[in-house]
Order: sequence, then structure tokens, then C-alpha cells
Amino acid sequence: MSPRYRVTLTKEERSELEALTKRGRIEARRFKHARALLLCDAGPEGLAWKVADVADALGVTSRSIEHLKKRFVEEGLEAALERKPREKPPRDVIFDGAFEARLIALACSEAPEGHQRWTVRLLAEKAVELSFADKVSHMTVQRVLKKMNFSLTARNTGKSRRKETQPL
Repeated sequence: MSPRYRVTLTKEERSELEALTKRGRIEARRFKHARALLLCDAGPEGLAWKVADVADALGVTSRSIEHLKKRFVEEGLEAALERKPREKPPRDVIFDGAFEARLIALACSEAPEGHQRWTVRLLAEKAVELSFADKVSHMTVQRVLKKMNFSLTARNTGKSRRKETQPL
């Protein structure tokens, strides 16, 4: 079983949290965290609710309350009220709109010599050869074409063939 953390607020922390919860405009997450800490306070002025009761009252899971208590005990009040920072930074966008536009233009051009039409693998190889990107997966090419509703097998590229309907 995971260790249980005991929240005991000082008078300053308690007054700060009470002021936060009584303030007119505050982020909902910050408000919930402040309320949870006030309810979990096991100090002399605290209410010392059970974790399950706090979770039910605030509409969150017990696990969230346990994580909040852990963050408060280990890192302090500000860390408990703020969002946890990302461990991994977001990845840079490799294939942007310019890449997609060049890929579509390439797919609209004539197929290479010896081929009747473009395939996703041929497009991926040609995109690397023309330095659109350092490396391109054939699945990336497929996703771009699908996103643009582009069909390599249709006679009129970029649009599927119309199907004839039966007269009534």
C-alpha cells in the first residue's frame, strides 16, 4: 500500500488558502486544490476529512487527493496549488503545412519514369531526395494524403471517381 501523507497547515497557509477560496475569480483547479487541502488539514484548526469524503465532495478521485497531499508534503503549498510541470518538452513540428503543400504538388506531378502512378513509398523517397525533410515515413505520406482527401488511384487526382447511380 502506498504511504499516506498527513496534511497539517500552518496559520499562514490556512489563511492564504481561505483567502484563495473566497476570492471572486480563481482557476477551478486551483480552487479545488485549495479546498481539498483545507478539508484534509489534520492540524488543530483543520477538519481532517477522510480522503474518500474529500474526493466525493469535490468530484475528483481519491487518487487525485492522495497525489495532492503528497505534493504538498514533499514540495510545499505553491507546488500543490500549481500544475505539475511537464517532464518531457513538447516535440517540434517536423511536417508543417509547407511540407504538406510540397508533397501534394509532388503527388499531382507526373509519375517518375518507369512507373504508371505515384505510390506512397515513391513519394516518401522523392520527398527525402528533394529535401522536403531529412526522413519521411511512407505512413506519414499516407496520413497527409488522407487528411487532404487525396487519392493516388483516382483518374482525377485529389478526388475520387463518381459512381454511377441506378435510375429509379
